[in-house]
Amino acid sequence: MSGIEHSEVTRRDFVKTAAAASLAAAIPGNLRVFAAGTDAIKIGVIGCGGRGTGATIDCLNSAPGVEVVALGDLVPDRVEGALKKLRGAFPKQVNVPPNRCFTGFDNYQQVCACPDVNLIVTATPPGFRPIHLKAAVEAGKHVFMEKPVAVDPAGVRSVIASADLAKQKGLAIVAGTQRRHQKLYLELMKRIQDGQIGEIVAAQCYWNMGDLWLRKREPNMTEMEWQCRNWLYFTWLSGDHIVEQHVHNIDVVNWAIGAMPRNIMGMGGRQVRVAPEYGNVFDHFFVEFEYPNGVRVASMCRQTKGCAERVEERIVGTKGVAHSSGEIKGENPWKFSGADPNPYVLEHTDLIASMRSGNVLNEGRQIAESTMCAIIGRMSAYTGRAISWEWAMNTSKLDLSPPKYEFGPNPVDPAAVPGTTPLI
Repeated sequence: MSGIEHSEVTRRDFVKTAAAASLAAAIPGNLRVFAAGTDAIKIGVIGCGGRGTGATIDCLNSAPGVEVVALGDLVPDRVEGALKKLRGAFPKQVNVPPNRCFTGFDNYQQVCACPDVNLIVTATPPGFRPIHLKAAVEAGKHVFMEKPVAVDPAGVRSVIASADLAKQKGLAIVAGTQRRHQKLYLELMKRIQDGQIGEIVAAQCYWNMGDLWLRKREPNMTEMEWQCRNWLYFTWLSGDHIVEQHVHNIDVVNWAIGAMPRNIMGMGGRQVRVAPEYGNVFDHFFVEFEYPNGVRVASMCRQTKGCAERVEERIVGTKGVAHSSGEIKGENPWKFSGADPNPYVLEHTDLIASMRSGNVLNEGRQIAESTMCAIIGRMSAYTGRAISWEWAMNTSKLDLSPPKYEFGPNPVDPAAVPGTTPLI
C-alpha cells in the first residue's frame, strides 16, 4: 500500500521489543510532580481513528494544562486526519511536529519513547492493547486505555501484570468504562451498596442495537491492513461485540455485585451478518453468569438492523429493583435528579486529577477482569461449553495474536461452530 511503512515483525519480537520504549523511563512516573492544575500534561496518542481522536478531544476538554505532543497509528492517513481535526479544534493545545508523527507496527514504541510524553491515550483495536499498555507502563507513562483491554485470556493476564507494575511505579491507569465516573451511576451504586434494594438476587444486562459501520476491502489493501481497518468483525482484533461493546454492561453488573462470576455458559450465532466482509464474528449472544453467592445474571447483546433495541442494566434485590436509567423501584424508591456531566470527559478529569495529586487511579485489574467475563462468554458461545472462571483465568491457553505483525497475508479461522469449535 502506498505510503505505508512495511514492518516485518514476529509476534515474539513484537512483544520483546516493547521494552525498548523504556528509554523514557529515566524519570519514573511516580517521581514527576504535577502541581494541581498548573503543570502540563503532555499526551502521546496511540491509535488515531475515531475513538482515539474522540478520547483525545475529551482529554483536552477535561482539565487545564493539557497538550498533545505525539501521534501514532498503523497508517499515515489516520495520523493526518487526527492531526487536522485536533489542530482545528485546539490550535493552542496541539504541538505535534512531523518528527513526532509515527506509523507502522512499531508506532507505539516511538510514541512511548518521546521523553516529554507523560500520558498515553491508547484506543487501538483491542487486540493490540495488552502490548501497548505493557510498553507504556515500562516507559513510565500514565495511561488512558479504551475498553475492552484484551481479546483472549493471554491478553488479560498481560494487562493484569502491567496493572500490577503500574501500581509499583505509581502510574495511573484509567479505562474507558465511563459509567464508573458518571454521577448518575455513582449515585445509583452508592444506594445499591448501602442496601437500598436489599440483597442482590439477580440481574440482567443488555446491549441490543442495530448494525455498525463496515469497511470493505479496497484493491490496494493487504489482508492485514483490511482486517485492521475493518477490525470490528475479526475476533483477534475486537474480541467480538460481546467483548468490544457489551463489556460496559457486564462491568456495571460486576460493580454492583462486587465479585466475578464463577461459572459462565453462553450461546450465540451468526445469522444475519454472513457476508465475507463481516469476518468471523457472531451477530448475537446470550450468556448466563453465575456468581459465588448463587446470583445468576442474564446477559444479551445483538447487532442486527431492524430489531428491538435495548441498552441497560437492571439489578434485582430483595427490597427493590435498580435501573440504570437512574431509578430504584420498591420499598425504598429513588430517582436521580440534577446535573449529569459528560462521563467521557469526567473519566479524563479524574485521571488527570489523580496524576497531579499523586494519589493515582489504577483501574487496570478491574477492567481486565470485566473484559475476561466477556471473553469467557464468547468462548462458551463459540464452543458450546460451560466454562469456569478459574479454568479460563489460570489454564486456558487461548491466544489470538497473529503469527506476524506485518502488512501482508493474515488468514483467520472461519466463524465458530458451537459443538465443533474446540475449547482452548
